[in-house]
Amino acid sequence: MHARTTEARRAAVLGSPIAHSLSPVLHRAAYDALGLTEWTYDRFEVDEAALPGFVDGLGAEWAGLSLTMPLKRAVIPLLDGISDTAASVEAVNTLVFTGDGRRTGDNTDVPGMVAALRERGIEEVGSAAVLGAGATASSALAALSRVCTGEVVAYVRSEARAAEMRQWGERLDVELRTARWEDAAEALRAPLVIATTPAGATDALAHAVPERPATLFDVLYEPWPTPLAARWSMAGGAVVGGLDLLVHQAVLQVEQMTGRAPAPLDAMRKAGEHALASR
Repeated sequence: MHARTTEARRAAVLGSPIAHSLSPVLHRAAYDALGLTEWTYDRFEVDEAALPGFVDGLGAEWAGLSLTMPLKRAVIPLLDGISDTAASVEAVNTLVFTGDGRRTGDNTDVPGMVAALRERGIEEVGSAAVLGAGATASSALAALSRVCTGEVVAYVRSEARAAEMRQWGERLDVELRTARWEDAAEALRAPLVIATTPAGATDALAHAVPERPATLFDVLYEPWPTPLAARWSMAGGAVVGGLDLLVHQAVLQVEQMTGRAPAPLDAMRKAGEHALASR
């Protein structure tokens, strides 16, 4: 634990669009619980073109930045170094400014996914399915490289996406097979299903939830629950949601930016739940 400090420090989340980001709610709740009364956390609408100028203009009071789409890859050339996890998925969601002026990048989405699964007792599975093939799907594959001992099947909409996922599987040392999105109902029988698709994309699969589903990890948190998650839960299956992921990755960001560990997981989750309920 680091000593209590009232030194004024700043952090923020950047992205486009950014208005609905829950990150300020989570980080501010952490600062309150940690007694970091002089810390502030804001949100800024920043696109890829504006990112270099924004980062270059930050002063010494800045501790770090959270990065969301479309900045997770665009930020990499601006950094002095990135973690192995960030390099493995070519995506940085956490920028920390060190005391010597260096900018270091990390990806807390991957360990955040692993932590969210472990919180629900999922330490290891023999096989898994991934719905979708976007940026979040590569993070899901990286997380599965840590918890899945057998085959992962990715259900995708095009051969181009399938080829991309196979490349990620090879790079992350995951035993990966791709399948057509039209057959995605088959995914629901896997011991672990990770849905990485945008809102609405899995709604038509809700009717195909098996009688005894295992575990669904749906990365969406708004609207929640998704029709798939609601049906899954009604059938008695375990559901891990997007808020779980958001909170766990934010916990790791707070620890890196503030030097305080452990970050207050429960306080951050409650703040997130309250914010979503009041929208």
